[in-house]
Amino acid sequence: MGTSRHSSSVVGLTLRRRRILWAYAFLAVPLLFFVAIRIWPMLQAFQLSVTRWHVDPAQRVFVGFHHFQQMWGDAKFLQALRNTALYAAIGVPAQVFLGLGIALLLNNIRRLRGLFRAIYFAPYVTPAVAVAWAWSYMLSPHLGVVNTLLGYVGIPPQPFLTSPTQALPTVAAVVVWQFVGFHVVIFLVALNSIPREIYEAARVDGASGWSLFRRITFPLLNPSLVLSVIMATASPSIGILQLFTQVMNLRMYDPGGPLGSTSTVVLYMYQMAFRRFDFGYAAAIIVVLFAIILTISLLQLRVLRRRFEY
Repeated sequence: MGTSRHSSSVVGLTLRRRRILWAYAFLAVPLLFFVAIRIWPMLQAFQLSVTRWHVDPAQRVFVGFHHFQQMWGDAKFLQALRNTALYAAIGVPAQVFLGLGIALLLNNIRRLRGLFRAIYFAPYVTPAVAVAWAWSYMLSPHLGVVNTLLGYVGIPPQPFLTSPTQALPTVAAVVVWQFVGFHVVIFLVALNSIPREIYEAARVDGASGWSLFRRITFPLLNPSLVLSVIMATASPSIGILQLFTQVMNLRMYDPGGPLGSTSTVVLYMYQMAFRRFDFGYAAAIIVVLFAIILTISLLQLRVLRRRFEY
């Protein structure tokens, strides 16, 4: 009797250990992939940022924090940094609040809801290069459909992408147009997950309209709001702070726009690395951008992740 109990416990312990080992094995694969694709290049960038290196690896020279000091006297970098901040100030609130507003409207319709969802989401799944090229032709001062439509209502042709004052808001508007569908989907999923019983109980107590949104909808959407803001700000795919493809392709013959008015930090880094071959300085720019994104993301989490009373 004692022997059988001992055997069953050994078998059970062995199975438990095997399950744990398999769990660690399955976790190790994505972890190794993440380390190889994300962590290792990041560490290499930190190491490269304190060296002067153009092309030949044998000519790497340790320069310490020289690149970081050089950055604050670089007028083009400072302009790219200001432009990136302006993109974030325009694009992030526009994406989040437009996405929330459209989601609230779509959530209240019954007919053709799927069609409208597909229409709003289609630009997000369209390649960014294709979107940028299409809009660059549509915004052409003389042949673009946008200026043609403006002419019908008596507005003269606008320079849009060729104007130092209009280029940045125009690029931001194109980015918002492409990515707002992503935020619509996030908020629609969150809205559909809110139990109807909560609204019914609130209506019984006399709540309606704005009160329902302020007391129930908005507090329960807070996790989705946090995700939406962080993705719009810092995500590699749609984050404004890492904006590159749209700026590069909307101004096909003049990346960075007239007088550098649309240049971003990532675009300037690309120009330093692959046009001037100053890889050390480009790596230093990426390190600074990484620090900015990390700081902003932590601040967003701290400010937005708070409890609401409803």
